[in-house]
Amino acid sequence: MPWRLRNEMRRILAYPYHRCAFAYHGVSWGRGWRILGMPIIQRHRDSEIRLGDGLSLRSWPRANPLVPHHPVVFATRTGDAVIEVGDDCGFSGTTFVAAARITVGDRVQIGSNASVVDTDFHPLRPEVRREDFNAGARAPIVIEDDVFVGMDSLILKGVTVGAGSVVGAGSVVSQDVPPGTVVAGNPAGVVRGLD
Repeated sequence: MPWRLRNEMRRILAYPYHRCAFAYHGVSWGRGWRILGMPIIQRHRDSEIRLGDGLSLRSWPRANPLVPHHPVVFATRTGDAVIEVGDDCGFSGTTFVAAARITVGDRVQIGSNASVVDTDFHPLRPEVRREDFNAGARAPIVIEDDVFVGMDSLILKGVTVGAGSVVGAGSVVSQDVPPGTVVAGNPAGVVRGLD
């Protein structure tokens, strides 16, 4: 198909730039990566972003029929923050923001424009915001192996998404997801188990 050929040509031509940009941001390049458009990397100088082999990132709008609204984002907000992604994962216009830790297992696919955010960014109480505007609550997120997250979903702080689960499109996940289940809605609830 012509659009696939065009994307592949752009990817190959951009390869040297992508390699240099990842190195500049202190993120090691893995084996078998397919990078369709440079992600936004905002890494706190003391934090870690570790990405596994076989990674697929789709940041160009024409790289996915669901049209990512923005590039993939990897952002760490504190010196002790960690974003760790396993092998053979794929993300389209996905946003990861870690003030504590985000751990993603192997073979995780996250649909277009979803967000995984382990912080509230800002405190709820106005007097605390006046003291420290960026002192929002934070708690680690774990997404286990073989999870699929549908487009436009939001995974919030302190959540574990169990292995083999499916998060329906547009869901807001604020509580743990049991392994091997389908969850959907706002707030996301269990719809059914997977056979």
